[in-house]
Amino acid sequence: MIDLLAVPEHRRKAIERLAREFSAGRSVAISTHINADGDGCGSEAALCRLLGQMGLSASVVNPTPWPETYRFLLGDDVRDESEQGPRALEKADVLAVLDISDVKRLGSLAETVRKLTIPKVVIDHHLPGDDPPSTVIFDDTTACATGELIYDLASVLGLDITPDIARALYVAMLTDTGGFRFSNTSARCLSIAGQLIACGVEPEEMYRRLYASIPVGRLHLLRDALATLEVDPQYGLSWISVAAGAAEEYGLKSEDLEGIAEHPRSVGGTRMALFFRDLGHGKVKVSFRSTGAVDVNEFARQFGGGGHARASGALIPGTLDAVRHDVVAAARVFLAESDRPRATP
Repeated sequence: MIDLLAVPEHRRKAIERLAREFSAGRSVAISTHINADGDGCGSEAALCRLLGQMGLSASVVNPTPWPETYRFLLGDDVRDESEQGPRALEKADVLAVLDISDVKRLGSLAETVRKLTIPKVVIDHHLPGDDPPSTVIFDDTTACATGELIYDLASVLGLDITPDIARALYVAMLTDTGGFRFSNTSARCLSIAGQLIACGVEPEEMYRRLYASIPVGRLHLLRDALATLEVDPQYGLSWISVAAGAAEEYGLKSEDLEGIAEHPRSVGGTRMALFFRDLGHGKVKVSFRSTGAVDVNEFARQFGGGGHARASGALIPGTLDAVRHDVVAAARVFLAESDRPRATP
């Protein structure tokens, strides 16, 4: 029988290298991408506590505020020093960057991170970016979430999965797999989730906190977004849009819009779904989702974005109308080309 919890050898070697980097200092700053999601927050909260078991002082330093949705993952043993910004990074002996493969996704902290001369490490499950935050990288795109890699770190280093750590890792994996529904939900992912439940996670509590406590304003915004739904059945393309200021009108934060891109993807026959959010000031955030063999990471790179094969994003300059026109047109071309048989060498 296959031991699904066994840590692959290449991950084990990478973790051992990380341990040597961490041992080079006494304090570790942990950061993740702008507008941190469940995987970023869960992985940070878990790693912060695990480093504490190693005798290290760790703190979170993010480019944007910790989302309210995931505030229950914090505690006295997880210090959030994000308000100090670059000053907090400069106090650390080691920097750990989680859940990103490109330093630009650190937003306001990116330039400071580039200049830091302290040891820097990356733990991530995305495809490699053009400008990684460090050359010391523990990555594996087969992991369902960065949280899976943090679980492996704990396993290899013989650290305890406390109930708080288990909850943080469960949130990381649950959210990045869409509630264990997406294609990155592997047998190993579910086996680890089972172990986390055995360590104290209450699945119903996690469901209530993450999916049954949404603000009513989100439903109003979703209503408005669905009213913009357009479908091109010829290409298997669906998209929705949110105008500038809509989130603020309903008292919502960026974190409250997570998952909205899944609605156009749920339309029958859709191979690629797009969610356009006008951020104002001439910038539009586009979320790309796909089904089947369509690689939206490859498509998103046309617009300076990236992420996963089935879920990616990009921040594109321009008006909502102009960006939507250009992206939809490019998506039709991309989908048409993906249907053509590839020439064999």
